[in-house]
Amino acid sequence: MPTFAAYDGTVLAHHSLGGSGEPVVVLPGGPMRASAYLGDLGGLAARRPLARLDLRGTGDSDVPADPATYRCDRLVDDVEALRVHLGLERMDLLAHSAGGSLAMLYAARYPDRVRRLALITATPWALGMPATPAHRLAAARQRAHEPWFADAFPALEKWLSGGDFDDALLPFFYGRWDATAAAHAAGEVEQTNEEACDRYGSAGAYDPPATLAALAALTAPVLVYAGGADGGPRPELARRAAEVFPHAELVVQPGAGHYPWLDDPERFADRVAGFFAG
Repeated sequence: MPTFAAYDGTVLAHHSLGGSGEPVVVLPGGPMRASAYLGDLGGLAARRPLARLDLRGTGDSDVPADPATYRCDRLVDDVEALRVHLGLERMDLLAHSAGGSLAMLYAARYPDRVRRLALITATPWALGMPATPAHRLAAARQRAHEPWFADAFPALEKWLSGGDFDDALLPFFYGRWDATAAAHAAGEVEQTNEEACDRYGSAGAYDPPATLAALAALTAPVLVYAGGADGGPRPELARRAAEVFPHAELVVQPGAGHYPWLDDPERFADRVAGFFAG
């Protein structure tokens, strides 16, 4: 397991998957969930090597001395340190979920270091475009025919109204709720640094006007990938995010939830590998 030192001396880890060649740098979501949950991204690693980063305080990376460095904008320097460590002049970058905001902040600060950017079911918090309760409820209502819906929907309404998260609503995050999805969901608590999660998007993390202005000049091609059944982001919110970038394409995977590589691995890997192949 390769490691490298961040700007403040924190030792960070990344996991290399696939064969030789220039890797796609992969940023996990959560926020602040160990990158193990990404696996090989539905077989994408067989098509293109991956360098999956464990953000500070997660997975095999060390806990920093200063917990304020968990904030999303502070993590940009860790991504840049990984690029330097890998010896990449420019890099292909893939980010999932909350990691999408980190990738957007990185692209805004280091536009010349990004060759291609794939944003996978990424709620665009960094652009000032959060997923709303209405978005999540609208997506959830598409699942009314599912056998678990009667228990899950009230739990979702309660959570969106400020209540505690209930595992009964987990099926809404997956396009297909089966044993594979349940096992994937079961790892979240152990893999997530809750303190870091709370600090990730804390006050000062995002400056949407500045980020929007910077990304409007980004020359790198961008893939915005959404799940047709995902509530955060809904395809229409993903479309708004794609419109920010001068060279973006939106792809919606039918029936997919927040983890589209689990719902249809072959479709996901083919589409994303094709994007990075240009």
